[in-house]
Amino acid sequence: MKEKPLPFRQIEWWVMTVLFVTIILTNIFQSNFYDFEPNGLELARYFAKILIPAILFLSFFLHHQILIPSKETRKRKSTYYIYSFLILLISFLFVGGFSMMGELVQNFAAPYYFSTVGLYIGYLLLSDVIEQIFPSSETKDFQPYNVVKLITVFAFAMLFLFGLQDIIERWIPLSYTIAIPVMLGIVLYNYFFIYRNRKKERNKLANSLYVLLILALGFFFFILAIENENVGILVLGLAVLIFVVGLLIPFSNLMFKKYDHLLGKINTLSYRVDEGSAKLSLLRMQINPHFLFNILNTLYGTALQENAERTSEGIQKLGDMMRFMLHENNMDKIPLAKEKEYLINYVDLQVLRIKSHDNVDIDFRHNPENCTGDIAPMLLIPFVENAFKHGISFQKKSWVKISLRCTDGTIHLDVNNSIHRSHEDDPESKSNGIGLDNVKQRLQLLYPGKHELVIRENEVEYFVHLTIKRS
Repeated sequence: MKEKPLPFRQIEWWVMTVLFVTIILTNIFQSNFYDFEPNGLELARYFAKILIPAILFLSFFLHHQILIPSKETRKRKSTYYIYSFLILLISFLFVGGFSMMGELVQNFAAPYYFSTVGLYIGYLLLSDVIEQIFPSSETKDFQPYNVVKLITVFAFAMLFLFGLQDIIERWIPLSYTIAIPVMLGIVLYNYFFIYRNRKKERNKLANSLYVLLILALGFFFFILAIENENVGILVLGLAVLIFVVGLLIPFSNLMFKKYDHLLGKINTLSYRVDEGSAKLSLLRMQINPHFLFNILNTLYGTALQENAERTSEGIQKLGDMMRFMLHENNMDKIPLAKEKEYLINYVDLQVLRIKSHDNVDIDFRHNPENCTGDIAPMLLIPFVENAFKHGISFQKKSWVKISLRCTDGTIHLDVNNSIHRSHEDDPESKSNGIGLDNVKQRLQLLYPGKHELVIRENEVEYFVHLTIKRS
């Protein structure tokens, strides 16, 4: 309701269809149907009350569903006005004729016809004003527009019913005016107080509120029957309770479940888009990978010839990391050993970079056993990358402590680092990484209910604890 405007042309069509069908069927099955005289005034009035709303409904259909949608595609706007005038004229003649035939009015110009046409024109004009106030091209939040337009549709529908009281039963406008807001209130009550509590497994509270609703409705009709001394109101109240319990609440629950299902699909797609964005940010670094690998192989061979062991080791580990990012990172699941190997290579490269600084302490502990099975790629490295990015200072005492343990079906990662905000001259300050928010979303998507992420921070230290159950 917030992201886009509601299909109001269809809503208007169905609202008016329900109202006209109610009017026509009520007039057809009126109580004195079998008492009509074959050629008497009652028979003429009977058919007039059926044909007049049928003509108004047909006129509404021709103008609202055919003429207005084709107005924008017509080259000559005058054609639209000519057809509108013809519909207005023909419907006026038929309504006036049937009104006189049934002696519903004193003269040919039936007042309820002009009030109906005036309401319809007023609704179209007010709709244009509302669209000018809430321009769809300049806002992303359509909720105010949708709410105002729904209220307008309801108000004009009720005014329309009250304007036709000469040819419809008087209980129809009163019933719609009261029934629709009451039904809407019951649906909202069901959603906020019953359905949501059951969704949160608060069944006792939900059942209590459900019983409270039924008792409130029953008490209302009981008091109303006593005040009016009419047993028929109790029968009406029983019918209303059966309708609410047997139809309105179950149907609204079905709609709520479909809405939740659709919302879940939207969230899943959103997570997948975010995951794809993370992968795209990594793929951007894979420009001309064969050229880069050839250069790395050349540098690796040169380093070996020059007996530069640290340089050759660093080049080898960097090449292994690039191969991982090129081949393994695009897969949905990879062997846990591959993820662990990438993590080890990353830490080893960091150690090579800062090995000459005595005030930096790097402690990486990992057990070689039980690291079997598969895992989604790039779930562990962002926390380690973040630790080196914010935890290393070449001027102050710094530390990064990493513990990676694999037990039966479970991965445990603990990262503890000092906090030093990166400076512009620190190469790590230019590394954006994947982003912790993205990793949290991927964990929610890929391991719902099967992971635990705890992040704590104080003035000098940052701590991350991650547990993933793969089974």
